[in-house]
Amino acid sequence: MKTKALLTLLLLAGSLACDSAVPAAAEEKGKTVQTANGIEKVVKTEEEWKKVLTPEQFHVLRKQGTERAFTGEYHDHKGKGTYVCAACGLPLFSSAAKYDSGTGWPSFWQPIDPKNIGTEEDRSFFSVRTEVHCARCGGHLGHVFTDGPRPTGLRYCMNSVSLKLVPEK
Repeated sequence: MKTKALLTLLLLAGSLACDSAVPAAAEEKGKTVQTANGIEKVVKTEEEWKKVLTPEQFHVLRKQGTERAFTGEYHDHKGKGTYVCAACGLPLFSSAAKYDSGTGWPSFWQPIDPKNIGTEEDRSFFSVRTEVHCARCGGHLGHVFTDGPRPTGLRYCMNSVSLKLVPEK
């Protein structure tokens, strides 16, 4: 019994020390922390996020909400450029990887750099999906599915409100 309890504690300690965890000191207001993957984490309080995001952005990015299909600014947008996180500006997707998935949300077959996004299992709404979030601020972007086009076979189905297009110059 003692061995099982010790093993559980070691596993818990190991999971708390993973790269995506933000050190306790960074939990202070407005701090940034360099993580092992080279992304500088942005940490803000809920009130600070409410000051810089619209109510819809706050609902989606900070509370894992979803905008209605076919209503977002970028679902049918054809402009060229870089889609960045609407909360912190981290480059996420290139318009060159954007395609029309027919789902009503902007879809991409790959991120600009895999280290700029994070994923985790999402068991909400009676299904199992893979949530995609910004590696810098942790903002909810959407979900990734395995029914996308070649060459990756992935469909990063993002909320327009979580993104901002920086037009190509």
